[in-house]
Amino acid sequence: MTDNQTFADFGVSEEIVSSLADKGITTPFPIQAMTLPIALKGRDIIGQAKTGTGKTLGFGIPALETVDPNVTETDSAFGKPQALIVVPTRELAVQVSTDIQAAGKRGGVRVLTLYGGRSYEPQIEALNKGVDIVVGTPGRLIDLMRQKYLDLSHVKVAVLDEADEMLDLGFLEDVEKILKAVPAKRQTMLFSATMPAQIMALARRFMTQPTHIRAHDPGDTARTKADITQVVYRAHQLDKIEVLARILQAEGRGLTIVFTRTKREADRTAHDLEARGFAAAPLHGDLGQGAREQALRAFRTGKVDVLIATDVAARGIDVDDVTHVINYTAPEDDKTFLHRTGRTGRAGRRGTAVTFVDWEDLARWALIARQLGLESTEARETYSTSPHLFSDLNIPEGAKGTLPKDKRTRAGLDAEEIEDLGGPDSRKRRGTNGRGKGRGESRGRGNSHRRGGSPRGGESVDSGTKAEGDKAPRKRRRRSRTRRVNGKVVERRND
Repeated sequence: MTDNQTFADFGVSEEIVSSLADKGITTPFPIQAMTLPIALKGRDIIGQAKTGTGKTLGFGIPALETVDPNVTETDSAFGKPQALIVVPTRELAVQVSTDIQAAGKRGGVRVLTLYGGRSYEPQIEALNKGVDIVVGTPGRLIDLMRQKYLDLSHVKVAVLDEADEMLDLGFLEDVEKILKAVPAKRQTMLFSATMPAQIMALARRFMTQPTHIRAHDPGDTARTKADITQVVYRAHQLDKIEVLARILQAEGRGLTIVFTRTKREADRTAHDLEARGFAAAPLHGDLGQGAREQALRAFRTGKVDVLIATDVAARGIDVDDVTHVINYTAPEDDKTFLHRTGRTGRAGRRGTAVTFVDWEDLARWALIARQLGLESTEARETYSTSPHLFSDLNIPEGAKGTLPKDKRTRAGLDAEEIEDLGGPDSRKRRGTNGRGKGRGESRGRGNSHRRGGSPRGGESVDSGTKAEGDKAPRKRRRRSRTRRVNGKVVERRND
């Protein structure tokens, strides 16, 4: 591929080329340039590329080109999905759908995103109206298939994105059910950063003579991306938040994702950073879907510039402007490290990845570093006052553990409204400030009636209730007790 090649040179339709140009996208990335000539011919593809290399348009454009806008109402395929894209997470589903909608904007292609955590009704309504491309997670796709709302019998292109992630999350069986529901005569594309044996077995079962494409930059032979600067520190547990606060004041720092091992640690770190003046938001599985989307929207729009996330919640986050990824706790293995650091250095940009290694994690980190082929397995002992911390990451001298007030320019998480998705989490959020239910709040059912049928607070449900002021005389309570006399139970009344 030459540097001046455009999408039009690969035979992409003018409508899609113009839609991409509207977004400032004119030149394909390597994975796109390698994929498009084969995919546009309708052949099956196995695409292997590192995270953040732009493979979404590699399968999104062929899917758009497959859509036939001239299906008539008398045709059984009218309104049915013609392309299906299966992804492992809700966040990735939203991102892929957004990219494909942007590419198909001028063609009027209808793209529907299906995932859990949202109410079924709007999704069913959209399916009944008719869609061209469906992007969804395995669980919700199967639910709608079982309820007979999602008809995949007219799908011409099936795509599995981040297949290794679906394997890790236990979705492989669901993916097989979905592939069995689409026509046998179809084009299938599978994309994955790694190719475990189970993924290759899946490809052999459901693909026909696939072309295996591996995309990487010449000279970039390491498993980590060459355009990400790797820094590893051995930090003291009590000093980590101080080190983090100084890193977040580095010159040129943009959006930043901080990874923690647990949900509780994500909440605590976000709270500590907010108290220090940073615009931070947590992202983890205990948050409702509305709160998670609120945090992601605030992050993408710059209302917050620090996202503290757990590994599962952050899978599929695709934001081009992330300049720093910080492993606040060391990753469990090399695959987790690659997925974390792959959130930066995307779309040809450079990034910085900082990893904190606790004392008890030194042996595991040495093993991970060897598996990744890093230059050194050592983690340099670092404190918040260490001179090399400031020089390594371009932190201004004199930076302290709190952000100066004149630099607190972000609107914060509360400036982003939370959307009522109508799902199971929406009831929990009513009456709260939008961040979901706190630990001390009631988790009772929305029904205020007691088991006996009378409402709480003494309110009457009888339509014949007397008006206030015409109160009936209070009846004297009658109680009955029993006692045993000569071996027999005798009732005794207190009048």
